[in-house]
Amino acid sequence: MNLRKHFKICVFLGTLLMLSNLAFAQTNDISHEQALKILLVAKKKAEATKVLVNIAVVDAGGNLKAFIRMDDSFLGSIDVAIKKAKTARYFDIDTGKLGELTQPGGIIYNIEHSNGGLITFPGGLPIKNKKGKIIGAIGVSGGTIDQDREIATTGAQAIL
Repeated sequence: MNLRKHFKICVFLGTLLMLSNLAFAQTNDISHEQALKILLVAKKKAEATKVLVNIAVVDAGGNLKAFIRMDDSFLGSIDVAIKKAKTARYFDIDTGKLGELTQPGGIIYNIEHSNGGLITFPGGLPIKNKKGKIIGAIGVSGGTIDQDREIATTGAQAIL
């Protein structure tokens, strides 16, 4: 290859790198500080109500960002908490509200079998930043569905 072709390839790759960095810098993603704050506020709410839960926070891409399993909480709730958070982020909706649409005869009946398994009952909520942009989601499992939703709501509101 001649020098001119090498230069063009370098310019092209440099441009791609700059654009990918610019796109990454402009994403609305939860920071680890926000995820930890949400997690700890939710845990404090669970402790105050004497409910042993697992709490998961995922980022804007649905990837696990922070997690805690309270002592003596159900082992089976680990996966449920993570899937509640992922489900809330994948569809940007309260998992309980999504569940209303997934009942027999519902417009998205059986959707919970997609995406490696979704959870369509309360306890998963999108997390928004102060500008109202969704930056992640929280999932709580181990209490009743009402307790899970209340703890998740408290956590999600921690950064507003």
